[in-house]
Amino acid sequence: MSLADSPLVRFLERELAPFPGRLNVMLRCLLTSAIVIVVSLTLEVPSLALSLLVVFYVTQSNVVITRLVGLMFIIGSTLAIGSSILLLKFTFDYPLLRIVAASVLFFCSVYLIRVLRIGVVFFIVAVIVIYVQSFVDQTDQADLLIRSVLWVWVAVNYPIALTLLVNALLLPAEPRVQLEAEMHRQLMSIVTRLSQLIEGNTAAPISIAEVQQGALTLQRLLRFTTMRDARYREQQALRLAGIATVSRLLLGASRLPLALPRLSAAQRSALDELRVNCVALDDALVAHAPYRYVVTTPAHIETDAPGAVPDMQRALHAFADLSSADAKATTPPAAEPMLAPDAWTNPVYARFALKTLLAVLPCYVFYNAADWQGIHTIMLTCVIVALPSLGASAQRALLRVAGALCGSALALFMVVFVVPHLDDIVGLLLMTVPVLALGAWIGAGSERIGYAGVQLVFTFSLALLEQFGPTTNLTEIRDRLVGILLGVGVATFVQMAFWREGEGDALRQKLASVLRAVAASFKRPGSPADEAAPSAQWRAWNMLADCEATLSRVALEPNWQEGEPAQLTMRAQTVLAQTREIMLAANALDDALAVRGADPLHTADALRTWAGDALARYADDLAASPPVALAPARSGLSMDGDAALAACAHNLERQIEGLPDWRGEASVAAPVSRAAQA
Repeated sequence: MSLADSPLVRFLERELAPFPGRLNVMLRCLLTSAIVIVVSLTLEVPSLALSLLVVFYVTQSNVVITRLVGLMFIIGSTLAIGSSILLLKFTFDYPLLRIVAASVLFFCSVYLIRVLRIGVVFFIVAVIVIYVQSFVDQTDQADLLIRSVLWVWVAVNYPIALTLLVNALLLPAEPRVQLEAEMHRQLMSIVTRLSQLIEGNTAAPISIAEVQQGALTLQRLLRFTTMRDARYREQQALRLAGIATVSRLLLGASRLPLALPRLSAAQRSALDELRVNCVALDDALVAHAPYRYVVTTPAHIETDAPGAVPDMQRALHAFADLSSADAKATTPPAAEPMLAPDAWTNPVYARFALKTLLAVLPCYVFYNAADWQGIHTIMLTCVIVALPSLGASAQRALLRVAGALCGSALALFMVVFVVPHLDDIVGLLLMTVPVLALGAWIGAGSERIGYAGVQLVFTFSLALLEQFGPTTNLTEIRDRLVGILLGVGVATFVQMAFWREGEGDALRQKLASVLRAVAASFKRPGSPADEAAPSAQWRAWNMLADCEATLSRVALEPNWQEGEPAQLTMRAQTVLAQTREIMLAANALDDALAVRGADPLHTADALRTWAGDALARYADDLAASPPVALAPARSGLSMDGDAALAACAHNLERQIEGLPDWRGEASVAAPVSRAAQA
């Protein structure tokens, strides 16, 4: 296997590919960071690395999230600094009492991270409370200590003000504009594909991954837009129906054939009408005007359109009916509670806080006993990689180590080859900006790799920008990296040794929910429940993305034992793969039915009923503890008289039968053997 075909290269190509708005996020990060560097070095504000870290955390994809995160950081840092000063006031002369009180405050903060929706506030409190303890060990003068603590507040909050200013005035990213641009992009990709089919060219395929990502992006942007725009809040139901229609159209376009070399006049007319209506829908959504279905095909012409076209037309007709009714938002959904329902009864939260404290305290004792102040990042690492599950913690630890290694390597190169030739702020910016741009580009990407960019910038700036002058000390680079590596090791050991939290059971429940959503989508087109099926299928595509993210974390969970974890991962992968194939097979059957006519509909109804019931039973058995799900048996139904329709029905049965068995040690290989026999 060549290097270009390796899994690592494919992963990096996928995660570093352009995302909507990624360049805008990178430019905002870069501009704010450059201003912060100039201001901090000019006014000699300490902790420049911390200031840059805050800039990268606060700068988000749009103005709404940026303001929300900035507000949380201001509240959290103010609360943390106030608590730290109050703690030092009463315990400065009593080290043991100080450590005990700081531990109690840290434990409460980590506990609140898990049980509150605004847990990020207390994450900041926990980090600063631990960070301040490293100041106490460096000086015995109370006034210098308080001065250092107050400078931390300044170093955190003035970059937030600059970030909000840059995001609001210079490069604003309004969620409404992003939502409309994303809907326009998806609709134009559908229009482009329809135009290629009409012209007789081979159309570029639209992958299922694009459909999933597009639906998730639209949902997320709509949520932020309703928070920002009162008009969207008033028409929330209509706007949600609009993005659902766009997602259904994109899904239908992914099911169209890549080429139609012998396009009849009726097919050309149907595709052209669909293209015209996609453009009309785009205009209506952008102008906030009611959408009206545009009829361009005479009523007496029977359109022998490809199977996915009728479904796309039904989606447009349904939205046109809703739009003509001028639907307003119904009663808004109940807001999620601020406090977790089981906050005071579930022991998992207290165990998580205690585990994090047990990882931090030995690190504090170690670097003080060894008198190795340079590795104080060991404590911060224990807090940063402390996440609810082993897989999420392992993922964060890998990203932190990878970012630290890259940042340290870049800092080492700059210290040896570039710093000796610097003599002004311009040279410093020319040296720093490319690294900041690289970190911002990575950080603005997928959540699965974004933290590596933040860590790269933080490690680089810790080594080069903590002093108000050129640095040639390579020891700092070594110490920071050693602290991070030791912190990752200690945190991983503690999380594995005490009250391990895996996501295996949660993954099974999510897989069962996806299968139930797919089962709900098995409704015959043309029935009264016509609109329920595409909506259920659309939800299933979105839920698949969440399952994939959970599975990626489960696969990273460290384990000293072989067997069951590997089987869980393999079975879950098989369920996800088979679920996609089942949905595609169901779509193919719908297309074949639309082309075939009404003759075999009674048999198709029976097949759909069997498929929905089989998937629902499988989902219930999968959600049981322990799981007892077995692959469904064939329905025994047949569709004689139409080879294409029979092939589609056989393919659907085969994909459902390919779901893995969850009982028995040898069940993992069952889907492979059945697939081979088929």
